[in-house]
Amino acid sequence: MYISYKKRLLTLAFAGLALVSVAQTNVARPSVGRTKSGGDYPIQPVPFTAVKVTDQFWAPRIRLNRDVTIPIALKHCYSTGRVDNFLVAGHLKAGTKFCTEFPFDDTDIYKIIEGASYSLQTFPDKKLDRQVDSLITYVAAAQEPDGYLYTARTIDPLHPHPWSGLKRWEKESDLSHELYNSGHLFEAAVAHYQATGKTSLLNVAIKNADLLVENFGPGKLSHAPGHQIVEMGLVKLYRTTGKKPYLDLAKFLLDIRGKGQEYSQDHKPVVQQTEAVGHAVRATYMYSGMADVAAITGDKAYLNAIDQIWHDVVYDKYYITGGIGAEGGHEGFGPAYELPNMAAYNETCAAIGNIYWNQRLFLLHGDAKFYDVLERSLFNGMLSGVSLSGDRFFYPNPLESKGQHARSAWFGCACCPSNVCRFIPSMPGYVYAQRGNRLYANLFVNSTANVTLNGTALTIAQETRYPWDGDVAFTLTPASPKAFDLAIRIPGWAQNQPVPGDLYSFASQSSTPITLTINGQKAAYKLENGYAILNQTWQKGDVIRLALPMEIRRVKANDRVKADRDKIALERGPMVYCAEWPDSPGGHVLDLIVPDQASLKAEFKPNVLGGVELITGQVEQVKKNDNNQLKTSPATLTAIPYYSWANRGNGEMTVWMGTKPEAAKPVPIPTIASTSTITASHPTKALMALNDQDTPKNSNDRDNLYYHWWPKKDTLQWVQYTFAKPTTVSSSKVYWFDDSPWGGCRIPASWKLLYQTTTGDWQEVKARTPYVVSKDKFDAVTFEPVQTSALRMMVQLPKEAASGIIEWRVDANE
Repeated sequence: MYISYKKRLLTLAFAGLALVSVAQTNVARPSVGRTKSGGDYPIQPVPFTAVKVTDQFWAPRIRLNRDVTIPIALKHCYSTGRVDNFLVAGHLKAGTKFCTEFPFDDTDIYKIIEGASYSLQTFPDKKLDRQVDSLITYVAAAQEPDGYLYTARTIDPLHPHPWSGLKRWEKESDLSHELYNSGHLFEAAVAHYQATGKTSLLNVAIKNADLLVENFGPGKLSHAPGHQIVEMGLVKLYRTTGKKPYLDLAKFLLDIRGKGQEYSQDHKPVVQQTEAVGHAVRATYMYSGMADVAAITGDKAYLNAIDQIWHDVVYDKYYITGGIGAEGGHEGFGPAYELPNMAAYNETCAAIGNIYWNQRLFLLHGDAKFYDVLERSLFNGMLSGVSLSGDRFFYPNPLESKGQHARSAWFGCACCPSNVCRFIPSMPGYVYAQRGNRLYANLFVNSTANVTLNGTALTIAQETRYPWDGDVAFTLTPASPKAFDLAIRIPGWAQNQPVPGDLYSFASQSSTPITLTINGQKAAYKLENGYAILNQTWQKGDVIRLALPMEIRRVKANDRVKADRDKIALERGPMVYCAEWPDSPGGHVLDLIVPDQASLKAEFKPNVLGGVELITGQVEQVKKNDNNQLKTSPATLTAIPYYSWANRGNGEMTVWMGTKPEAAKPVPIPTIASTSTITASHPTKALMALNDQDTPKNSNDRDNLYYHWWPKKDTLQWVQYTFAKPTTVSSSKVYWFDDSPWGGCRIPASWKLLYQTTTGDWQEVKARTPYVVSKDKFDAVTFEPVQTSALRMMVQLPKEAASGIIEWRVDANE
C-alpha cells in the first residue's frame, strides 16, 4: 500500500533536513586544485561557475536550453512515465508496473537535474529550482533503505525488468544498466551541489555509492559495468567528499574488464586495449573514466592505453564533423577508414563523450591537439544534435541525406535529448584552464571569467564574434600587477592542419599569417604544444589581440577513405559546411560538384538560420543525358554550417561534394519503377529507398537508403509499385538488406511477385526462372509478360529476424 502523497512528502522533507545538517558538516565545497590524496590533473579547468558567457552564439543557446530544452525534456519525462517510475517506486503514487521501456530511463531524470543545475548557476530561476527540488524529492523517495536506487527493480522486485535479472547487479555486465544509472546519479548530484550548495541529491548519491563500495571489490562482486559512466561518477564523488573508497571502486571496475564483449569494451583488460571498438558512447565514457583515475593515481598503463586509442580514433575513425561511431548496427566504431556518409551513425551522445575525453587528455598533457578535436566536435558533431528551436533532436548525425532524416521531438531511448540538456549549459567550463602560474585560453567566446593564479585574483574578458570572425581581444584585470603565462591556443586549422594526423588535409596551403599583439605592439611569443605562450608582468587594462585567418578551406580525406574520394568538404574557422536542398533550385545538392577553379565567398546573414556565415559560389551541376552520359551545367552553391541543417524540412544534404562529375550523384533517368507510387504493408518514409536507382555495394551497404520490416519476424509482408500507366512487364530484380551480425535484418525466407488484373484482383506471375534468395547481389526473376497497373512483391520474413530491401527494379517490355 502507498502512503498518502502529501504525508509522504512531509516525511521526506524532514528526513532531508536532517541529512543536510549532517552532510554540511562533513562535505566541503569542492575547489579547483588537488584532491585529498595529492594526485590530480596537472592542469585544472576553470569551472563553469567562474565564466560568464555573453556572446551571440553560445549565450542564446544556453538560455534556449533553459527556456525550451529543459522544460520540454521535463514535460516528456512526466508524460512518458519516467517521473512516475520514481513516484511508484517511492510509494508516492499507486502502481505495480514499471512505466517505461528501458531500465536506464531513470538517467534521463538525473541528466535533466544536472543540466538544470548548470543552468541555475548561469540563469537563477526560482521556478526551475523548485522543479529540481521536487524531482530530487521523488528520487530520494524511490531509494531503498540500504541505498539501492533502480526503479526497474524496486517497483516490483519479484518481476523486475527483463534486462535486470532476478538479483541485484547479476546482469550488470549485460543490459541491466544498474551501475550506469548510479553513474549518472553521481554526476547529477555533484553538479547540483556545486551549483546550489544543496546536499539533498548528494546525500542520495553518497548512500548509493556506499552501497556499491559495500558490495563490489576484491572478494566481492566483480561485474564489469555493461555501460560505462559509473567510473566517472565515482571519481567526481571522491573529489567532492574525499572518500577514497569511491576512487578505489572506480579503478576496480575498470581493472576487472576483459572477460566480456567487444561491444562494451570488455574483451580485453583496459590496459591492453589500443584500438577504439564497440559502442562509441560506452567507449568514450570508459576512456574518460580511465583518464580520471590515471590523473589521481598516476597509472601510466592507463595513460598509455588511452593515448594509443586516441591516436586510433583521430587518425583512422574520425569524421570531419567531429562525429565518431560510424556504424549503426552497434552504434559504434567500424574498421579504420570505413567512414560512410549517408549511413554515418555519429550519435549525439558519442560527440559529447568525445568532448569529455579530449578535455581530460588536454588536462593530462597540455597539448592543443586535444582541443582541436574537442572544438570540432563541439561546433559540429554535438551542436547538430539539437534544432535551432531547441525542441527537436538528432540521435544519429549523418553527413549525407536524401531526405530520410528528420529531427524528432523525443525518443523512446531518450539519452541524446537529456544529454544535450546537461552538456550545453556546462559549455563555459571548457573555455579556460590553469596550471600554477599559467592560464590557458582554449575556446574563443565573448565572456568574462574570474580566476585566481597563485593567490592573485584576475578577471579576463574576451571580446569576439567567433566562430564567425577570427578576431579575439583579451582584456586583463589583475588585482595587482602580476607575472604569469597566458597560453592562447592557436587552432590547428589556422596552421594548415584541419585535424591531427593525416586523415584529413587542406587541398591547398594558406600563407595568411596569424597575428598576436599586446597593447597594439607585435607580441613576442613561443609556440609550445599548439599554444602561443605570452609571459610578462601584466597590468590592469592590458589588451592582447589575436587575429586568426577565417578563410574558406577545401578539405580532402585520406585516399583510404573510399567514401570521400574525389570529393572535398568546406570549412571556415571551426565550422564544417554542407549543401542543403532549400538553397538549390529543384531541391537537389547531391549532383553538385565544386571544381578546383570555383570561386567561393563568405557572407554573414543575420536572418538566415538564426544568423550564420554562408558560403556561396558558382559551381557545376551534373546531369545524365538520354544515353546515360554525364554532362555539366553552371549552378549556384549556397553552403550552410553543418550544425544548422534539417531545420527547414526534409531533403537532400551533403557535406562532401565531388570535384569531378563521376563523384556526383546526378538525378537518374526516370524508369517505370522510379516513377511509381510505392505502398507497403508497413509504410515508412524509407520506402523511397526502393526506387532511388542507387546500386548497393553489398547487402549491408548502409551508405545507401534501405527499407526494412524490423522488428517484425516470421510474417508475410509486401511492397507494391503502382505504375504511372498500365505497362507490360516481364522481369524484376531485388537487392536485399541484411545487417548481420549486429542488426536484426536477414535475407528473407522466400519471395514472389503478384500483378494486379484489370478487375483489381492479384494473381501470381508465371515465373520462367526460380526465385533466388541471396546476399550481396541482385536476385532476378523473369516471368511471362503481363500488362498491369501494379506489381506487388510478397516477402516471407525468416523465423528469427526481419528483412529489408535496398533496391527493387522492374523492367518494362519495349
